[in-house]
Amino acid sequence: MNVKEHLGGIGPVKREKYHRALGVYGICENNGKLLVVNKTVGPYKSRFDLPGGSLEVGESLTEGLGREFFEETGFAIKVRRNLGVIDFMLPWQWRNVTHLHHIAAFYSVQLVSGGVNEPNQVEGQDANGALWISKEEVTSDNVSPLVVKAFQWLETRSLGLEVERFESWDVRE
Repeated sequence: MNVKEHLGGIGPVKREKYHRALGVYGICENNGKLLVVNKTVGPYKSRFDLPGGSLEVGESLTEGLGREFFEETGFAIKVRRNLGVIDFMLPWQWRNVTHLHHIAAFYSVQLVSGGVNEPNQVEGQDANGALWISKEEVTSDNVSPLVVKAFQWLETRSLGLEVERFESWDVRE
């Protein structure tokens, strides 16, 4: 049986091309607020996202998280606990791909240096500043799926197991 027969003869199979991205992200909470960064590039551009990102060659998960967190926020951290891994799939027209498969490893982190009320960031990053936000400030239009998942973890202490799929996603210019 070919694919068309298997799908009940519904016509041509949609050809989706995915970019797979693996990143490490820190959940840092203080007085009910979550530390986030304002993304300046990528599918979460002009939205709040968790501090973190991709690994460099030869870098461990926790080393990469520490580096990314410092570069994006100016805070040094202590990684307290691995919370789990969750993945997100969303449409993203970028280069020759149609979708993003974002695999995110979440960690609970604690600030060890830097002013708790005055986050900053290192120049030349894909984020423009860091700030603390409450769950009440979150809307579907102003945060990445990672921030929604972080607030879910703060409430339930669970990330869940299922992929988060988005049929549409507004990538801002």
